[in-house]
Parts: sequence; structure tokens; C-alpha cells
Amino acid sequence: MKNYKERLAHITTFIFDVDGVLTDGTITLLPDGSMARTMNTRDGFAMQLAVKLGYTIAIITGGKDEMVKKRLQGLGITNIFLGIHDKIDCYTELQFRYSLQAENVLYMGDDIPDFELMHNVGVACCPYDAVPEIRSISHYISPKKGGEGCVRDVIEQTLRLQNKWNTTDSKSIPSV
Repeated sequence: MKNYKERLAHITTFIFDVDGVLTDGTITLLPDGSMARTMNTRDGFAMQLAVKLGYTIAIITGGKDEMVKKRLQGLGITNIFLGIHDKIDCYTELQFRYSLQAENVLYMGDDIPDFELMHNVGVACCPYDAVPEIRSISHYISPKKGGEGCVRDVIEQTLRLQNKWNTTDSKSIPSV
């Protein structure tokens, strides 16, 4: 059985959940009825770099917040799927669209809706504060909590292992 570092060598695609992964899961309700979330800029830098280096990044979330979509589009991410209740169907469509093999996909989730999809990827990851059911099936548990750099952690590890971190390309990415 391969350890997670050996698995990272084959990753070409990163897929992330939003709430509890890209955010800490906290939603602030504003007086106008809208919701606000906080995202980590270091996660944003890593995602933007991965896109620039040719990795596929996708977001599959049950949430429907258009501001989340706008933020991610600003990082160059084009595969953003909001309001998804059956994540495995969305993943299957992505596999078909990009001819993805499971061994080339890293998925990071934190809660029960991520469970089935995590069984169908090469590297299943979660933030440190994921629910026990997700922690138990993860190949890697980041020491970082959701919204506190766990996405940066897995992208950076992958790019370092593939000798693509801290290159000329990475130095030309603006702060996000």
C-alpha cells in the first residue's frame, strides 16, 4: 500500500469542498440576509499557482453563495460547482470531461457529504478539524484546520514533491 507522499507524485487535479475546508465553516448572517465567509489568502495563493502551473482545480460544494464563486473565479478556477447535493455525480462528470484517472485526483473534504467521493480518488485528505468519519478514511489529515491553510498545505506538499514549488512561476503570482 502506498503512503500519501507516494500518491502525491501522481496528482494532476485538486478538488475541494468549501465550508469547513476553504473556510472554517462559520457563516456570518448580515442584516440584509446575505452571508459572509472568510477564506485564507495563503490557500488562495496556492490554488492560483496550481492553476498557473496547469493543474486542474475544481470546487464541489453544497453551498450556493455567488460571492464564493466570484472569489474562486478571481483565482483562475473555472470548475466551480455550487449547490451540489450528489458530489459523486459531479465528480464522475469531471472524470469524463477531463479523462481523469482516480489516482491523479486529490480531494479534500471535511464532513459526511464528502464521504463517498473520498472513496473514489487517489488521495483523500481532510483538515485537522474534520468529523471523525472523514478523518478515518483520509490518506492524509492536515495539521491545519479548515480555513486556516489546509488547502495550501496539500497543494504545497504536492508541488514540492513534483519539484514545482518556489519556481520562477511561483514568484510571479501576486498576493491574493
